[in-house]
Amino acid sequence: MKSITKALVLLTMILLVGFTILREESRDEKGTEKKAEMKASEVGGYVKDEKPSAQNDEKSFIKFLDKGKMTASWYGPRFHGKLTANGEVYNQMAFTAAHKSIKFGTLLKLTNPKNGNSVIVRINDRGPYIGGRQLDLSKGAALALGILKKGIIKLKVEEVALADENRPLLALNY
Repeated sequence: MKSITKALVLLTMILLVGFTILREESRDEKGTEKKAEMKASEVGGYVKDEKPSAQNDEKSFIKFLDKGKMTASWYGPRFHGKLTANGEVYNQMAFTAAHKSIKFGTLLKLTNPKNGNSVIVRINDRGPYIGGRQLDLSKGAALALGILKKGIIKLKVEEVALADENRPLLALNY
């Protein structure tokens, strides 16, 4: 139980700063994607070389809820240092995003289908206000996903949630 608590504390600290998941999606023999799950040994984007045992059964504690595909663009320099809709100062290099209705604090795993890059962002702003777009990413998230030059792209979107609960990992009420 202590190791799960430590892992959750470590995960929370990492998520507050923001990080990129740089791992390939696993595929079965037919080439279809398996359901993506992070195990306790994968916290922070690295994988420990652990063997499952009777005492350490590799139970997943984070799950990714499929939210489909969303058209995303990015915003940055013009808004850097200004307040976001949730009241925090916007940092264009942080891994954050804007959405019109998703709760502030919700974590989303975004995957660029063109290159396989994934990043986890936290919703901290409202927008985009241009038709046909569902997400506005920070410059840092766009850079990590490799979409800085492209500008607009359809991304695979998954909500990061606790495996035992059907709610976001972080829920901030503003």
